[in-house]
Amino acid sequence: MEENQDIEQVIDIETFAKEGKDIPTGPKVRYQIRIDGERYLMEKANATGRELLIKAGKIPPEGYRLDQKLRGGATKKIGLEEVVDLAAPGVERFITLPLDPTEG
Repeated sequence: MEENQDIEQVIDIETFAKEGKDIPTGPKVRYQIRIDGERYLMEKANATGRELLIKAGKIPPEGYRLDQKLRGGATKKIGLEEVVDLAAPGVERFITLPLDPTEG
């Protein structure tokens, strides 16, 4: 039986991370991510912090902080130009925080 390579595969990275599974990669793979409780579909495995904030409707992205929640409960701050590998092991979801305009 021949496998159809034209079928797009959607991977829920949060589920894969919680189950400790490796996340598949490839040209037909799409990644479902969660930012602040909402789910978004990403077309590629790599995205910058800026791209993720824009995807979540956090405009301008400079007004928000993006944190990545990892398996086991750890969090990591993601910079605007920092590239996140959505297929990396342990990536669960993302959280945004509005920045205080008096900061910086």
